[in-house]
Amino acid sequence: MPKFYLTTAIDYSNGDPHLGHALEKVGADAIARYRRLRGDQVHFLMGMDEHSQSVLQAAARADVSPQVWVDRMATRFREFWQRLECSNDDWIRTTEPRHARSVTELLRRIQQRSSDDLYVAEYEGLYCTGCEEFKQESQIVNGHCIEHPTLELIPTRERNHFFRLSRYGTRLQELITSGQFRVEPAIRRNEVLRLLESGLQDISVSRLRQSWGIPFPGDPEQTVYVWFDALINYLSATGFPEPGYERLWPADLHVVGKGITRFHCVIWPAMLLAAQLELPREVWAHGYVQWEGTKMSKTAGTVVTLDEAIERHGPDALRYFLLREVGFEADGNFTWERFDERYTADLADGLGNLVSRSLAMLMKYRQGVVPTGGPAPLDESGRKALDAYTGAMEALDLRGGVEATWSLVSAANLFVQQTAPWVLAKAGKDVELDQALSALARALFRLAAMASPFIPGKAQAVWTMLGLEAEVGALEWSAVEQPRVSGRTVRPPEVLFPKPATV
Repeated sequence: MPKFYLTTAIDYSNGDPHLGHALEKVGADAIARYRRLRGDQVHFLMGMDEHSQSVLQAAARADVSPQVWVDRMATRFREFWQRLECSNDDWIRTTEPRHARSVTELLRRIQQRSSDDLYVAEYEGLYCTGCEEFKQESQIVNGHCIEHPTLELIPTRERNHFFRLSRYGTRLQELITSGQFRVEPAIRRNEVLRLLESGLQDISVSRLRQSWGIPFPGDPEQTVYVWFDALINYLSATGFPEPGYERLWPADLHVVGKGITRFHCVIWPAMLLAAQLELPREVWAHGYVQWEGTKMSKTAGTVVTLDEAIERHGPDALRYFLLREVGFEADGNFTWERFDERYTADLADGLGNLVSRSLAMLMKYRQGVVPTGGPAPLDESGRKALDAYTGAMEALDLRGGVEATWSLVSAANLFVQQTAPWVLAKAGKDVELDQALSALARALFRLAAMASPFIPGKAQAVWTMLGLEAEVGALEWSAVEQPRVSGRTVRPPEVLFPKPATV
């Protein structure tokens, strides 16, 4: 069974999560669930980035210690991801001892194996507290950081430890262009390559006299720079440097937002090259969730809270909307109107209606037992949808995966209209009726499996109503290709997606 080590970016502990965070977590979770369906041994990591100046500021505003603050925020973030049904196997926090050990060891290995890649120098520049980094001219527009235009850049000068990032530009270009280190989608890969072509500058990797952080090895006056510290979490979670960490490392996929590709596609692989460790196999950089064309962020404030969005139609509906309407590549807009429209058309009237009437007909005409019936045109539609689904999911095209799944929903609803099982029953055409009802049951079997990465809670409900045992995510992939449901006793249909009075 092949391993698949998947991570998301760890989140700053300076405020509540928003829809942009949710898109990343839900998307990565969909990938994890799909890989489990395909038989991979998945290890899915999420967590919190807790050493930063913004955390100190947030704790001071709340009049609590930094540790109390990050404990509070870690609980809040984790609760949100549990509500959204994220199936992560591990939850790492950068204040944990296992992480501090890994950070110290990675720095030690760079010092040993690439000794002149670390040096001490004075640094002067403009610092963005939102990004937690010094900004270059290309990252500043109208005197403000591109990512955090509402924050003032802070002029800063101090003695720091530096990492010789400039040494690794050519090597990283070679690795990315050859595909040995994959950066996807193509638009992000091209952005990273342009950045490398423009030349790299050495970066500061410590902060002077900042008490909240991991001490820099050999220099008690300095703490490790938050981004250098945070990136190492992916390695810390493997047990590095203890024997056996190679069971998980290298990571198969880092899922991050497009705004932090420089850290994950340039700085992080350069750190690993300097330490003579393997690089992650792929980084996928998704776009942003926008409200009326503006990026949602904690710094700028958002119109839509994550809590409101989950409460609107439930966690599965929000997961569905984010992955189908916003997608996992380019930026996409969130509006209440569009959310309601998708909920009604695709979920309530689409999948919900299909499940309800298919099971109701099985109860009415065959006492709830799925009959044995020959192949029907709907089976071919199912095979085509599954092929499209597999191709999309393998390419991390989550929107394509959702669309392939719902193409089968549409095909099955059309099949009901065309075959009219109620007419067949009235005419006593038992063979044709058995064929139609068994084909619908097979379609529901496929749909429960295919939809489980996107709407895991509702997919499990369909699975259970079909009279199937255990978890839908635990089935073997061959069963999706050749569903066997004849003889199963289904349960009376439940309303999957109730329509609120306001919709």
